[in-house]
Amino acid sequence: MKRLGAVLTTVLFLFLTFSAPLYSQQEQQDEKESKPEKTSKPQPHPQPKPQQERQKEKGQQQEQQQQEHARQQQEQRQKQETQQEQRAQQQRQKEQLQQQQHAQQERAQQQQQQRQKEQTQQEQRAQQQRQQEQLQQQQHAQQERAQQQQQQQKEQTQQQEQRAQQQRQQQERQKEQAQQQQHAQQVQQQQVQNQRQQQEERQRQLNQQQQQQSQQQARLNQQRLSQERQQQLIRQQQQRVVQYRQHLDQQERIAQQRSAALQQQRRMAQYRFQQEYYQREREQAERLRRDRHDYDNDPYFYTAPIYRYHRGGSYYEINQYGADLLREAVNNGYREGFRAGSADREDRWRHDYEDSFAYQDANFGYSGYYVDQADYNYYFRQGFQRGYEDGYYNRYQYGVYSNGSYSILGNVLSLILNLQSLQ
Repeated sequence: MKRLGAVLTTVLFLFLTFSAPLYSQQEQQDEKESKPEKTSKPQPHPQPKPQQERQKEKGQQQEQQQQEHARQQQEQRQKQETQQEQRAQQQRQKEQLQQQQHAQQERAQQQQQQRQKEQTQQEQRAQQQRQQEQLQQQQHAQQERAQQQQQQQKEQTQQQEQRAQQQRQQQERQKEQAQQQQHAQQVQQQQVQNQRQQQEERQRQLNQQQQQQSQQQARLNQQRLSQERQQQLIRQQQQRVVQYRQHLDQQERIAQQRSAALQQQRRMAQYRFQQEYYQREREQAERLRRDRHDYDNDPYFYTAPIYRYHRGGSYYEINQYGADLLREAVNNGYREGFRAGSADREDRWRHDYEDSFAYQDANFGYSGYYVDQADYNYYFRQGFQRGYEDGYYNRYQYGVYSNGSYSILGNVLSLILNLQSLQ
């Protein structure tokens, strides 16, 4: 509306600007016509002229009057034409102004109609949007109700499952407690029985050792190995020590790989056991490197064999020092196997004693002296397998726990070694 008022004001200003000169010019012409025609100055009274001259002058005067009248008529016609042109121009300007006003009114009406149309469309769109939002809200509310119902059903199902699981767990706990109590009673009875057997076995072994020592002392007094045989055993022993030291160096790389694998499998109890095992073996290797063995004064190298044992389809002869080392190999294997089995049970890992690094290494407690490494490894693994069984199943079928240490039963040890006297 402000723009329409500005346009009308401009048009009126232009109309007044062009109309003012025209009205001024018209007023000047009117004033000119209203003034009386100027009379010529009084001429002196002419003297009478001849009639011919008077007629000639009269004819000239008439001719001048006619010319003046024609000039006046011509000016009147020009004035009328000018007035007509001015009126026509004013009419055209008026018509143009009316046309402009009409065009502006039409544009204003069109704009108003357009605004009304846009407003109507906006209202329709807003109404459609509200309807769509209401529909979406209804759908969302329905979905929420459906989800809530599903969630409630799911929660009810979960609660039922939890109650059923709790009942099963309670039954399992009760069953497990009963089994544990029964197992504890069996273990207690087994421990009492093992302690009696151990005491009896120790007494028997003590008697046997006393007899063997007496017999050995008697044999030592009677026979010694030849000097040549002693030197041969010393050379074999030196080669055995060198090979064993090289083997220890290789085991370090394997132990690191096994440690990384255990960490990836998250077998932390087995990982701690392996780290402790390998640390003890490194200390053992360090003592071996510092050792300066006195072969000349070691009785092993001049003591004759008194036992033989069977392994891998062959018989081997050993003296008392070698036999003691094989017994130690079985006991060391049982102790380490019990710890490895307990670690796998704690990690809830499958039963697999061959997977243990200690079983594969089988060198803990071996110094490189008195017996071949292969023999020590074999009897270490025999003890390890039985110790792993007891540790994994938390029982004492093959050994006992006494004074803070695990040891294999004497009868089981005798069956594993099966040492036969040469006497």
